[in-house]
Amino acid sequence: MSNAHILVIDDEPDIRELIQEILEDEGFTVNVAQNGQDAREARRARRPDLILLDIWMPDIDGISLLKEWYEHDQQPCPVIMISGHGTVETAVEATRLGAYDFLEKPLSLNKLLLTVNRALETDQLKRENQGLQRQARPVTEPVGKSDTMQRLRAQILRVAPHDTPVLISGEPGTGKEVFARYLHAHSLRRDGPFVDVGVGSIARENSALELFGSEDNERVHYGRLEQASGGTLFLDELADMDQETQAKLAGALENGSFLRLNGKEPVSVNVRIVAASHRELDREVIEARFREDLFYQLNVVPIKLPPLREHVEDVPELLNFYVDYFVDQDHLSYRRFSVAAQNRLRNYSWPGNIRELKNLVQRLLILGSSEEITQEEVEIAISSAPPSRQQDIGAVPLNLPLREAREQFERTYLLQQFRECDGNVARLADRVGMERTNLYRKLRALGIDPKRSLD
Repeated sequence: MSNAHILVIDDEPDIRELIQEILEDEGFTVNVAQNGQDAREARRARRPDLILLDIWMPDIDGISLLKEWYEHDQQPCPVIMISGHGTVETAVEATRLGAYDFLEKPLSLNKLLLTVNRALETDQLKRENQGLQRQARPVTEPVGKSDTMQRLRAQILRVAPHDTPVLISGEPGTGKEVFARYLHAHSLRRDGPFVDVGVGSIARENSALELFGSEDNERVHYGRLEQASGGTLFLDELADMDQETQAKLAGALENGSFLRLNGKEPVSVNVRIVAASHRELDREVIEARFREDLFYQLNVVPIKLPPLREHVEDVPELLNFYVDYFVDQDHLSYRRFSVAAQNRLRNYSWPGNIRELKNLVQRLLILGSSEEITQEEVEIAISSAPPSRQQDIGAVPLNLPLREAREQFERTYLLQQFRECDGNVARLADRVGMERTNLYRKLRALGIDPKRSLD
């Protein structure tokens, strides 16, 4: 990470300048501060990737700054303490407050560079592991040899070296995050962080805080935009973003900077945005649920992922991949799909796409014991799968009285919308255009219990 941004805090000018010169020669971007107040201002202006912090300074000691910056049981970035008068107690306290290491003056320049590089590598691995904690064997390349998949991979490789925003669309379960990670891995930002934000999983009242961070007196909370600095910010299910946050993000992309909540000085944006949605965002724009300016800012390079039913020739390879995946990750016993079972799954409609295939493989490995997965097992597994969206909507009989048919359709429609809103009634009210009190009344009239409707 030779392009990392390092903040050096030391009250001795000779040491500051020496460290700055050495680190800049190694390709790092370096800011310096001579005391605690300068350090606070430097951290407020730009999130560092690593801090070198002297313990003894005229206005405040380094341990007090560590306490000030400590949040969520860790430091926001690696901190290496430096001191000519350190004690064991001081080193222990610094470590307890999240410091990565402790270097004594006079500094060994070789040890300094080694410690800096190790700290940055460790921090990068930690962030990657957090992003991939569900994947012991991460998908490094989208699986499939079909013409469709080959064209998509080629498109990603053409787009990756450019720093333009990318908007990935497709039905739920088509692998949007896999393609986003594949794009990042082949971009010029590959050595920077990949920060994954599930927009729908963030409470609306916290979304601006989560993305843009905040300032409170001397404390700075870095949002996801700054955490992704130098890398890629992946915004999954973008259509779930509230209008206020949409406006703030549009302004940040337009101006190249933003204000943290309660902030007074602008912060530069240095990320590539890759966004994804299973909804048709152009339709969301027409219906005034999504900002037109933000749509065009992010839709510079659109990539449409096809449903699995349109490239079923990839099913056998996907089945084998996820068998190996779960054998490695969950230590399940290896089983192979019979030819008949594979043929049956090639002719299945896959309403849940690749996510459904992955879940089906896991279920078959857990429940079965024989070495071969038979067609009969597959029939039982897919017959227990939930009906597809198209089947749900089309299930209203046409021989009912108008009132009953309307009620049945309304119930089916609201249940489907409720599922797509992940059980969030406020989001459902926005989507269907109803005031929340009236929506609750309608749900009760149709016999829909919001607390149990996703079971």
